[in-house]
Amino acid sequence: MANLYYREDLDDAGLAPGSLVEIGGEEGRHAVRVSRLRVGERILIGNGAGALGEGVVDAVEKDRCTVRIDREVSRPAPPGPRVVLVQALAKGDRDERAVEQATEFGADAIVPWQAARSVSRWDGAGGEEKTAKGLAKWRRIAREASKQSLRAAVPEIREPTTLDALCGIAACEDRAVIVLHPRGAARLSEWARTAAASTDELQEAVLVVGPEGGFADAELDALEAAGAAVLLLGDTVLRTSSAGPAAIAVLNAAFARW
Repeated sequence: MANLYYREDLDDAGLAPGSLVEIGGEEGRHAVRVSRLRVGERILIGNGAGALGEGVVDAVEKDRCTVRIDREVSRPAPPGPRVVLVQALAKGDRDERAVEQATEFGADAIVPWQAARSVSRWDGAGGEEKTAKGLAKWRRIAREASKQSLRAAVPEIREPTTLDALCGIAACEDRAVIVLHPRGAARLSEWARTAAASTDELQEAVLVVGPEGGFADAELDALEAAGAAVLLLGDTVLRTSSAGPAAIAVLNAAFARW
């Protein structure tokens, strides 16, 4: 079974065994015309918020299909703190690639950040419209990547953050802000092992990735002064599109999420 489709309007009861679920609209067209679902195939249906049901395709029409749910699929929340990626806006599709891979790697939330050196900008003339379009695109990417990786829950794409807001989060005792930068004296893997062994109730591990031009010194200084940990990912420098997913993999291993 390699297909998952979402019906975000369904609650847990709508995905309980015995339910007959119709998949229509764009999701239905994709299922029938692209995936070429056939009667009798087993697939997963989810609401994108954590509920999953498994069932058999009961009927197929031109642009829709129906699935009879016969098994509830339990996907417990991963252990350890929630993993949040703060991804700087980047030129081309590099930030979008980061969103896709971070979703596949299991990020719980992804937050856009217009850093000082971000070439891509969501502010200025038409800023509200650009921001709305950017968020909508990131959410579409996260949804599709979640389907591809058979995730029960689509990661939350939050509203854009600011340097001041990140500094505020860094001051919170139950959240750790981790800035990935070569200036760091310690490695992320070392921090993760210590955090995993700690009895402190850490709610969120917030990974901050800079744009293609890197962090401005003032940004690093402000975040460090607020309590953020500036850490090395490794001996090499990764692109902004791959640094976040690589860091998520490190945390997944340390916190036994994988």
